[in-house]
Amino acid sequence: MDSWGSLFERAAEVDADERAVRDALASVRAGNGADTDPESPVSPPADAGPARVVADADILAADLLVGGDARNALDPLRSHSWTTLLASDPLLDDAAAAVADLADAALATAWRERVEAWREPVSHPPGDNPALGSAYRGGAMHLLTFDDQLRSAKAGATLGTDLTVSARHPEAFAALFDAGSLYPEVVGGAYPGPDLDPRG
Repeated sequence: MDSWGSLFERAAEVDADERAVRDALASVRAGNGADTDPESPVSPPADAGPARVVADADILAADLLVGGDARNALDPLRSHSWTTLLASDPLLDDAAAAVADLADAALATAWRERVEAWREPVSHPPGDNPALGSAYRGGAMHLLTFDDQLRSAKAGATLGTDLTVSARHPEAFAALFDAGSLYPEVVGGAYPGPDLDPRG
């Protein structure tokens, strides 16, 4: 299985920016049909936790293909074993399809293998927004997205009522995330520093 560092090196050859990723994802989601397996299992809502995070498909694809804000937001999660990236299969499907569209199927397949080893899987009902469904079923308190609608004041009011999750631009999350202050709450004891290689 490729390391994150290896995947980022392969993706550096791809000419893509945040706008291209957003456009590719919009195209993927516009072409998605109805879920054909309404009997698929659904995860019961998990207890919310401050170290439980969902990255929308645009963030996942941009982390690989663009770097920048998306990678700066996800690197702290890759660096700490006590944080959790939550993602449903449909969420990863969307991100992988966007990667395949902007790069190639081989990179998308290698990325999918690596991210599946990292994420905690969740299942949500067919037709749910994959990011919101992952956040609700997985107990996420943070949703990283480039989607202006999900980060709007109207959406924030709805999310605050229905979910214990805040939708943020990855730049805002990277500025907010403080492992040193979060560790005593999530794990307990003094913060020992990062315990994983974010490029491993």
